[in-house]
Amino acid sequence: MKNRLLTLGCAMLLLASCSKDIIVVSDSDEPLPADTTSGTKEYVQYTIKEGEQYCDKSNYLSVNYSELAFRVKFDSSAIYSTTDPANQKDINKLFGFSDNNAAHHDYSARFGWRWSNNAVRLFAYTYNKSLVSIKELGTVAIGSENECKIKVTSDNYIFTLNGISATMSRASTTSTAKGYQLYPYFGGDEMAPHNIKIWIKQL
Repeated sequence: MKNRLLTLGCAMLLLASCSKDIIVVSDSDEPLPADTTSGTKEYVQYTIKEGEQYCDKSNYLSVNYSELAFRVKFDSSAIYSTTDPANQKDINKLFGFSDNNAAHHDYSARFGWRWSNNAVRLFAYTYNKSLVSIKELGTVAIGSENECKIKVTSDNYIFTLNGISATMSRASTTSTAKGYQLYPYFGGDEMAPHNIKIWIKQL
C-alpha cells in the first residue's frame, strides 16, 4: 500500500511539472490572424456576405478622432471578379469615419480597397462638401498584416499605409473628426460575389 501511494504521488508530481500549449480553435473556417507585435489575437473579423454590401458588424458608434490607427489583413476571399468588368475598378470601403458632425457622403475619410490587376489595392477615400476624392496608396499581399492610419489636422487628412503617407484635403470645420465609425462595405454598384472576410484590429 505504501509503495502504491509513493508511486501515485510521484506520478502526480510529474504531471504537475509538465506543461502543454493550449490550442484555441476559432469558429471561423480561417485562422484568426496573430498580432505580430504583441503576440495576442485581438483582431475582429468582418464578413460581407454573398449578395450583400454591408458587413455583419456595422453598429452606430459615435467617434471623435485626432487619429485613427488600425491593422488589417485580407485572406483569399478578397480576390473577386465583378459581373460587369467595368465595375472591377469600383472601390470598396474598408474603415474610417464621418466628419464635421455630418453624413459620410458629405464629409468623411476612410481607407478603400479593391482587387484589380492581380493585387489588393488600398486607397485614401474622402468626401468634402459631398465631393469625393480618391488616391491610390499601394498594394498589400494576401495574408499580410498592414498598418493604416488617418491623422486629422485642421485642413488635411494624412493617410499612412505601412509607413508611406499621402495627404488629402479636409474641409471640415471641427478641430477633430467628429462623427460616426464607418465599417467594411462592398461596392460600388454590385453586391459581394461571395463571402468576403476582412480582419481589423483598431490600435
